[in-house]
Amino acid sequence: MTIRPKYACRRCAGGVTQAPAPAHLIEGGLPTEGALAHVLVSKYADHLPLYRQSQILARAGIELHRSTLADWVGTAAFHLGPVVDRLSEHLKRSDKLFMDETTAPVLDPGRGRTKTGYLWALARDDRSWGGADPPGVVFTYAPDRAGENAERILQGFDGILQLDGYPGYNRLTRPSRTGGVPITVAHCWAQPPLPPARESALCRSTRKFRQVYN
Repeated sequence: MTIRPKYACRRCAGGVTQAPAPAHLIEGGLPTEGALAHVLVSKYADHLPLYRQSQILARAGIELHRSTLADWVGTAAFHLGPVVDRLSEHLKRSDKLFMDETTAPVLDPGRGRTKTGYLWALARDDRSWGGADPPGVVFTYAPDRAGENAERILQGFDGILQLDGYPGYNRLTRPSRTGGVPITVAHCWAQPPLPPARESALCRSTRKFRQVYN
């Protein structure tokens, strides 16, 4: 609720004066930034689809169609775009980053079912070894798992990249890499790229690491 007081002076000729409405992301709209943040967090962090949020609000006596909520999400995403770009630029100035990709079901209009897309996570978290930089992560959507996506996302980054053994990242280590010099790869200890003949050695090494770090 927004309270806009009205004032009038008996001795003035200006009539009634009302405080202006506060500025919102949605021009002329009712939702505050807090309401928009609640919808976004519920959808993307708590995995509540917009139709379920609409039903939850309806039980509380608030009638908001999911199409209205979708418009809110679109407007918020537009205004948050520069923030995400700035965070990505900030992360890529780091000396070491982590990257991984995971599947995400995506609506595919006309087919009557979903298709598989990918969310590429670019993250920094140096807290485990007392690093001074704050943690951060940026998710970038791509329709497939092609290595070109990683190359595009990492343009401008020339540090150490920790990742699993997915071959799609190999293009980042080559002299032909676009967007920067060949990067240095630090493979995850849980998924080192070893041939099948060395699996037994891998198991022994993994057990030793667990004894040391557990």
